[in-house]
Amino acid sequence: MNIDNFRYELYQWYEANKRLLPWRETQDPYKIWLSEIILQQTRVAQGLDYYLRFIDRFPTVQDLAAAEEDEVLLLWQGLGYYSRARNLHKAAIEIVESGEFRVESRMESLELKVDRVGFPKTFEELRQLPGVGDYTAGAIASFAYNMPFPAMDGNVYRVLSRIYDDETVFDTEAGKRHFRALDEQLLDQTNPRLFNSAIMEFGALYCVPQNPECEQCPLQRFCLAYAHHTVELLPLRKPKNELKDRYLNYIIYLDKADNTLIHQRTEKDIWQHLWEFVLTETQNSKLSNKTASLNSIRLADRARQGRELSTLNFTHILSHQRIHASFSVQSCSELPTIENTKQVAIKDLDNYAFSRLTLKALQRLFH
Repeated sequence: MNIDNFRYELYQWYEANKRLLPWRETQDPYKIWLSEIILQQTRVAQGLDYYLRFIDRFPTVQDLAAAEEDEVLLLWQGLGYYSRARNLHKAAIEIVESGEFRVESRMESLELKVDRVGFPKTFEELRQLPGVGDYTAGAIASFAYNMPFPAMDGNVYRVLSRIYDDETVFDTEAGKRHFRALDEQLLDQTNPRLFNSAIMEFGALYCVPQNPECEQCPLQRFCLAYAHHTVELLPLRKPKNELKDRYLNYIIYLDKADNTLIHQRTEKDIWQHLWEFVLTETQNSKLSNKTASLNSIRLADRARQGRELSTLNFTHILSHQRIHASFSVQSCSELPTIENTKQVAIKDLDNYAFSRLTLKALQRLFH
């Protein structure tokens, strides 16, 4: 392959087809880092709104570091993979604290015009931030500082596997090292910012997972998978892990004043630090007879008050778990006393961060 010709054709396509996105209009490492964390396992169309909201609320890394974690989680609500938000907040605090220390140690006078926060400026420093892996560190290093590091997301793995007709399984540590070496051969050492932007965009918009328009592809002459008719077979992934089934039974207690009980998940499990209703987790989908009887009594009681209550069932797929969840609204004259719960009005639930599953149930039950 003539690498210079490959880059030329790629850049021509990129300049004519690239999307206008706010994080491409800046070299501010904070804004680029924020966009990369938001866009992990998230479509651009969905992530854009969250990015704009975060920038509006937290325009600098200092603002993000000064926020309470609950506020960050609430703003993140609906994006899923909440560990990203927790790590984002934790990393902001680390950046501010370490940046202030470095700057203060260099200050020789009372001159205060210096920026007191030094955002990490090397791949190694970026890689040490909570929630930042090789891809994110490479993306920030190249997009913010134009350093020659690959930015390897799923789109890039797909393009490389097809260009080289490479059957290496890409989502293993060995596979990642293999494709990183291929990418480094193509990487534009003079303008890595442009190269990484272009190849990622090409994979996102043109060299798509299914039914790419190979007959019109500007990189067709470089693509061995096209020549060998293997495009639709690539890239290769490792077999998916079997999903673990979990059965979560939520009770939404509702008193006469439309107050309910919620509690915050603190254990190291799914949805850590998010809020939820009173929960009983069982080994299967059947609740005990005692609980079922209590449901019917309270539902009947609420019906006499002129309010119809519901029980909803959902199946929700996470990366390694299949969640079977039921949400049962139970009427009561007064809320029960349950340890580690908080009484809130139904109308005030918007002030708390819930999982996407719970938000879906609330939308069905109360809107």
